Amino acid sequence: MSETHGYDVVIEWTGNYGSGTDSYRSFSRAHEVLAAGKPPIAASSDPAFRGDPARWNPEELLVASVAQCHMLWYLHLCAVGGVNVFDYEDRAHGVMTMDESGGGGQITEVTLRPEVTVTDASMAEKAHALHGDVHSVCFIARSVNFPIRHSPSIRVQ
Repeated sequence: MSETHGYDVVIEWTGNYGSGTDSYRSFSRAHEVLAAGKPPIAASSDPAFRGDPARWNPEELLVASVAQCHMLWYLHLCAVGGVNVFDYEDRAHGVMTMDESGGGGQITEVTLRPEVTVTDASMAEKAHALHGDVHSVCFIARSVNFPIRHSPSIRVQ
């Protein structure tokens, strides 16, 4: 039997100004993402859709999930593959393309730009190559229907 894992979150809308969704402009998109034992994530919609720019939006959280999963699997593959990573930072970028009707859209690509520092020059080539192996094991990458591109840079400490 296959092993499964469950993930429970609560999304709590906090943007009722008093008249609910009486009109498109009568409510805030503010909400909180909650999970047991964790601090809330203040969220909203993208500012282009009347959201609060000071709060996380679902599109940013999706791009962050892709980048996090890639990093965690990459670090695992490096650890078991003999590549000693000293530092890792990714400036990921996602693109949402709107439908021509203007009513919907979807994430059409994510580009990961990890900057990895390894402890020895002899590890640089393998460190670069391991980015290509992550897609086959990353839970999030295997779950989405858009391309995830990688543009890594490898430095030696």
